[in-house]
Amino acid sequence: MRVTIQKSIIENILVHIQPFLEKKDTSQITSHVLINVFDNKLIMKATDYEIGLVASTDKVNISENGNITANGKKLLDIIRILKDGEINLEVKNELLYISQSSSKFKLPTFSYNEFPIFPTSEAKPRILIDSHLLIDSLRKITPSIDTNNPKFELNGALIDIREGSINFASTDTRRLAVVNIINQNSSELSIIVPKKAIIEIQKLFFDDIELYYDENNLIIRSQQYTFFTKLINGKFPEYTRIIPKEIANTITLPKAIMIESIKQITTISSDVKITFVKDTIIFESLSDDNIEAKTEISHKTNFSSPFVIAINSKYLLDFLNVIYSSEFNIGLNESNLPFILSDANFKTVVMPIVI
Repeated sequence: MRVTIQKSIIENILVHIQPFLEKKDTSQITSHVLINVFDNKLIMKATDYEIGLVASTDKVNISENGNITANGKKLLDIIRILKDGEINLEVKNELLYISQSSSKFKLPTFSYNEFPIFPTSEAKPRILIDSHLLIDSLRKITPSIDTNNPKFELNGALIDIREGSINFASTDTRRLAVVNIINQNSSELSIIVPKKAIIEIQKLFFDDIELYYDENNLIIRSQQYTFFTKLINGKFPEYTRIIPKEIANTITLPKAIMIESIKQITTISSDVKITFVKDTIIFESLSDDNIEAKTEISHKTNFSSPFVIAINSKYLLDFLNVIYSSEFNIGLNESNLPFILSDANFKTVVMPIVI
């Protein structure tokens, strides 16, 4: 294998591939990238067995085709310290040589035949969805995905495909986030995608994409990337039952002022007590220490007597930080019952703090 490629091009590929590498054990072949050069393209692959990425470019000058592996992190470190311009990659005696002008490096390799085989989209069912809708929906539910929950299915997000629509849902047991989009689908399907995969999908895909699936994998393809993730086996909670069917009081609130008021309180406490009175909303800290924070805004609520809820401010800020509207709705029943934050097709059901 012998190629010449611009630094900016190979560096960009290696940066995107880093999250897919095994970092702790460099003796594993999954700490390496697989480089394939053929058919006028340079293709790089990386996987930690759970998720994987294939990135390709035809902006490369090829003198000789071939295949090789190299430690992905070390290769990126080398590329980064070189100057802008062309970089040479060459395989000799099963070593990878990287050179530019008078700078020369070499890296050991593993047998490329031992590199894990990636799942393919061939003969797999396809999910038809607009890429922008997909990314926006995943972005909104990501904050509510749990981490390291012994119930593995909660460490991912549900993509629930129904006739005429798709629901995206996630929960950390204290809140539930749901996005509903109208979408024409040929079949019904429910899959649970791991949180790490959800985060990487948002970084990689902006243009037209194709989604394929089987019982074990989700595959996403764009012009530059092919991504796969293993799915989480398990049964996601019956999320539709958690959403209150009736709401006694709905208030439209200003996003910017709510964020400002809550952030004032969080200088003292992450837990906030909010009191709705007829023409005012009062924000107070909940803290065992002899420290207080309090602010209020003028806003018509239609409550004839004070209505109090206590919440973890993070849940409210997470919701507000991913919506685009200048206003949102809060649906309230009783102080100790779940309430709903909503904006268009996006809802977050939150369990209050009992005080």
